[in-house]
Amino acid sequence: MSTVSETPDMELDTTVAPEVVTEVELVTEPQPEAEAAAESEVASEAAADEPESEGHPEPETEPGAAAEPETEGATEPEAGAAVEPESEGHPEPETEPGAAAEPAAEVVAAPEPNPAAPPVSRPPVPSPAILAQRHGSPSARAFGRVDEDGIVYVRHGDGERAVGSYPGARPQDAIGYFVRKYDDLLASADLLLQRLNHTTVAAKEAAEAHAKLAEQVSGANVVGDLAALDEKVAAIAAVVESRRGEEAAERAAAKEAAKERRTAIVTAAEAISAQDPERIQWKASGARMRELLDEWKAEQRGGVRIDKDSEASLWHRFSAARNSFDKARRTYFAQLDSAQSEARVIKQKLVAEAESLAKSTDWAATAGAFKSLMSRWRDAGRASRPDDDALWTRFKTAQDSFFAAKDAVTAAEDEEYRANLAVKEKLVAEAEAILPVADLEKAKAALRSIQDRWESAGRVPRTDMDRIERALKRVEQTVREAEDKRWAASNPEAAARARSLVEQLESSVATLRKQLAAAQAKGDSGAVGKARDALQAREQWLEQARAGLAEFGG
Repeated sequence: MSTVSETPDMELDTTVAPEVVTEVELVTEPQPEAEAAAESEVASEAAADEPESEGHPEPETEPGAAAEPETEGATEPEAGAAVEPESEGHPEPETEPGAAAEPAAEVVAAPEPNPAAPPVSRPPVPSPAILAQRHGSPSARAFGRVDEDGIVYVRHGDGERAVGSYPGARPQDAIGYFVRKYDDLLASADLLLQRLNHTTVAAKEAAEAHAKLAEQVSGANVVGDLAALDEKVAAIAAVVESRRGEEAAERAAAKEAAKERRTAIVTAAEAISAQDPERIQWKASGARMRELLDEWKAEQRGGVRIDKDSEASLWHRFSAARNSFDKARRTYFAQLDSAQSEARVIKQKLVAEAESLAKSTDWAATAGAFKSLMSRWRDAGRASRPDDDALWTRFKTAQDSFFAAKDAVTAAEDEEYRANLAVKEKLVAEAEAILPVADLEKAKAALRSIQDRWESAGRVPRTDMDRIERALKRVEQTVREAEDKRWAASNPEAAARARSLVEQLESSVATLRKQLAAAQAKGDSGAVGKARDALQAREQWLEQARAGLAEFGG
């Protein structure tokens, strides 16, 4: 019987041999040691179903043979090649150590092992073949059959289709091979589903894995519950779509957050630009505006990209705020330069005046002139810092020079006036002895003598002038008050007015006393109370008026 090669319909782990679908499919490749135990268990289960027979062929692998995947294509057996049967008449495929296994009916080409390539270390994860033991291969066998020609069929829906053949093997062994391939596919689907459910694998990677699995499942030459396998693949597709939705939501949230950060940058820039140019701190605000620009660039380089319309709108606002700030800053400093230039011109004139007055000896007038210059200096405003500092140094130097000379002269005068201070302190003590004023005429005579000698004593040091002058003025004020009081007491007009007031109050008191008596006689308590209150007030006034009249000797 001729064999026709066919491209494998799926890719499996290197521990699972890829299928070679032919009119008579042969599988005699060596299995890896990790899968040998699982396949031996399947073979044991098959052996338990039927009695052992020495005449049944069984693929085997020499100990120590390296596990190699089956080639993707099958070739016709070479001319002259013969398959030697066992002595009992039953063929049994053998595999020479280090060489690819040869089936009983045809040769399957296998890639030569690369002795230079080091063994690839793998994580200790169970292979799909071992995991396939959990899927119940016996139940999967119910979906397949072997006809009398050794062709294996799988039931799917209302019909069935051929998946291959295992010539020279028992029917249960032939079905078992295709069942194991089904279990491998189901295990791969389970592993992918668990990975999606328990890890954060990206949706793109998950979609690629799902597409690869779906491609392997589509038209797979396996025996098992293909409907269940299709449902598993559909479940994986649903998880992939869910993951896509989650990632889309995360991307949308990230974009919204990035948009909010960009908006915050723009809002801060607009707040800086909206400040009053007369109150803004230009240095700090300029530094902050540059920081905002750096933040915007960082968002563009490393942040999440937002939609073009929003980005363009925000950049337009940000650029407008920056341009407005720069324009206001240029305008402000241009005006400031103009004002500083005017202030510099004014202060240069003030400095020239101050330097011309620095050597004046007209102390009082020049001191007043410097006071006026200082007031004009403050009103002139500020020049630029270098100019202002230089002009102030010249102005202060001229001012200090004048007042230093004035203070030197004043100090010499003060030393000369200290003797005069001693004389005036004695006069103050003599004046204070006049108080209290007992005899006004004697007090006035003594004070006039003290005042004459005060003027003759001369000036006193500036620092003591106010103190000594106030002491004498207190004595002069006391004597003046005593004189005023005596004059008021001897004034005829004032005495006449005081006497007239006393007479008027005496008449009023007599009238009120009569009214009170009349009210008491009538028993009118209301009238009595009013008359009594009025009488008491007039009596108090009369007492005060008589005291004033007594001061005039009346």
